[in-house]
Amino acid sequence: MTTDDDPALGLFQVLRDDGSVDEARDPKLDDATLLRLFRHMLNIRIVDERMLARQRQGKVGFYGASTGQEATPIVTGMLLHERDWVFQALREGAIMLVRGFPLETWLAQIYGNDADVAKGRQMPMHMSGKAVNHVSWSSCLGPQLPQAVGMAWAAKMKGHDDVISVAFTGDGATSEPDFHAAMNFAGVYRPPCVIVCQNNHWAISVPVSKQTASQTFAIKARAYGLPGIRVDGNDVLALWAVLSAAFDRARRGEGPTFVEALTYRIGAHSSSDDPTRYRSEEEVERWRQKDPIARFERYLRARGLVTDESRKAMEDELTAEVLAAIRAVEVHPWPAREELLDDVFEERPWHLEEQRAELVAGPEAPKPGH
Repeated sequence: MTTDDDPALGLFQVLRDDGSVDEARDPKLDDATLLRLFRHMLNIRIVDERMLARQRQGKVGFYGASTGQEATPIVTGMLLHERDWVFQALREGAIMLVRGFPLETWLAQIYGNDADVAKGRQMPMHMSGKAVNHVSWSSCLGPQLPQAVGMAWAAKMKGHDDVISVAFTGDGATSEPDFHAAMNFAGVYRPPCVIVCQNNHWAISVPVSKQTASQTFAIKARAYGLPGIRVDGNDVLALWAVLSAAFDRARRGEGPTFVEALTYRIGAHSSSDDPTRYRSEEEVERWRQKDPIARFERYLRARGLVTDESRKAMEDELTAEVLAAIRAVEVHPWPAREELLDDVFEERPWHLEEQRAELVAGPEAPKPGH
């Protein structure tokens, strides 16, 4: 068997670099769906650009952009059903926006102000929202994997046959014990879940070559009794074909799937990182030529769905919406400090009551932006 014949060793692709497609693998999406995909991808790139600028201005403390990795979360968000659950890693927060979570509320989590549903208690970019069944992640990536498998197992036990969970990991977190626990449990109990590894080649500054000796990450699934498939993570159409099949398989009760999406983190790991210290600009430029948005746009232009005029109009409209949302969010104050000790106990014990009283009696905190 050659790597082309083995889904865990080969690379499933539909979209060629020149904008043409492999007709045998094309999921045949309608024009409206294609344009929605493009709009969502362009939107999160605009959000990332604007929020990185806000971080550099000192208005937010931390930001992790998804530049170069937009395809996987956007496709996932569009394929999910309303009752499905998502357990993200760092770069999948855009799924919430695709599923209808308000942009202003999403941005408020980054600022940590009183419009944040998490009440400012999480680090920026640790998105969550019960309204869209989206669970926050831990900065020490890995715990979200057994959580997702456990949630899927709970849905199965309760007879919720139409509910699946999707968990995300990077290449680095596959070295964590939580990865093994999740994969083993998934293989044994076969809950309705899909585990997606966004292999962007760098776990901060650690390259894949120092992360594993396996030929691919997808091949690891075989040892746990799961099907593994490796897909071009910069190919929107390939992702749609692979993820929709994996999601449908889980819904039919046929068990979990492990998907390795081969992609690249074009920007820094986060606003705290300087990637020039560990990788070459030549490497980055090679992958910039495979930018998932530009690649998809070539396909849409070939179909006559995008022109220079429509592209500019869409970008101008999205930019205006993003800037309006940012302005609306930035006027919100910090959460009231007396709320700091809420939501821990049903009835607050005496020692926390004393601490709360001392906190409230102290000097006022500076307002946002001061």
